[in-house]
Amino acid sequence: MQHLAIDLGGKESQICVRDSMEQILEEKRWPTRKLGEYLAKQPHSRVILETSSEAFAVADLARSAGHDVRVVPATLARALGVGARGIKTDRRDAQALSAVSCKVELRSVHIPSEQARAWKALSSSRDALVSSRTKLTNAVKSQLRGRLVSNCPRISKDMTTAIRARWTQLEGQVPAYVERLLVTIEALNIQIAAADKEIRQLVKDHEICQRLMTVPGVGPLTALRFVATIDDVTRFQTAHDVQSYLGLTPGENSSSSRVQRTRLTKAGSPHMRWLLVQAAWCTRRCAPSHPITRWATKIAERRGNQIASVALARKLAGILFALWRDRSTYDPVHGAA
Repeated sequence: MQHLAIDLGGKESQICVRDSMEQILEEKRWPTRKLGEYLAKQPHSRVILETSSEAFAVADLARSAGHDVRVVPATLARALGVGARGIKTDRRDAQALSAVSCKVELRSVHIPSEQARAWKALSSSRDALVSSRTKLTNAVKSQLRGRLVSNCPRISKDMTTAIRARWTQLEGQVPAYVERLLVTIEALNIQIAAADKEIRQLVKDHEICQRLMTVPGVGPLTALRFVATIDDVTRFQTAHDVQSYLGLTPGENSSSSRVQRTRLTKAGSPHMRWLLVQAAWCTRRCAPSHPITRWATKIAERRGNQIASVALARKLAGILFALWRDRSTYDPVHGAA
């Protein structure tokens, strides 16, 4: 079997093909957008890619051509010889990946489905809009504070109207540089509302998301992102595997007789981890008498609110996995056990 390594680039990619005896059969540069044509003409091969923006799209093309695809984490690239001795070129990188594939059975990261990638893209685009709005809002409020106005309105539909009224009281009119920011914030509000509507519609028609939303604190965005992140629930055997995958478990730095637990590993998707922590805070704030909230409150009494919320986020991740795996709905008594 051939070992075909591709060092992906935005416009062109470097290809290195070896046989099972590690002999180089072909080396060339090829337009990235036309890799599907090249792969379709190759005999059955093991295609090795490094994680990048283009990796999963190229992996789909290789799979459709009948190849065995391995997407290697970029964090392991140096351990595989990429950039060895301080020399890094596209050609040497492709050679290193193909040579390692001949010797070692490389494990691939999970290649997400087309739906999972589309849902992640939708969630990420909404996150970008919200982040931009937050930065602009902070800029507008800082300008008001520069005029000794400290009671600035919170983010809402009427925030821009209230800010215009404050500036009118101060100077008789809204400065042009402030008006530009306010107009942009209003445009972002419209786009964020459209993204929220699209997410709600997708979740409404998805059975698994509806099951996940029976958990307190879990809304459409959290359910959608969780399904997109996990993608295939059969990849995990236990809830602890999911919690570890999402970086919600403590790390360890032990040696010999010394046993030391460290902070959260923070592996996996930071966006999913942030959403679960926010869901935990929402549960504690909006459902104080709920059994799972009382469980978190006991932890907060011993360890503090921050640790309690992270512990609750970890429990929520396990509960969401169990509901998906068992195709059940949330049971408050069992969930707090």
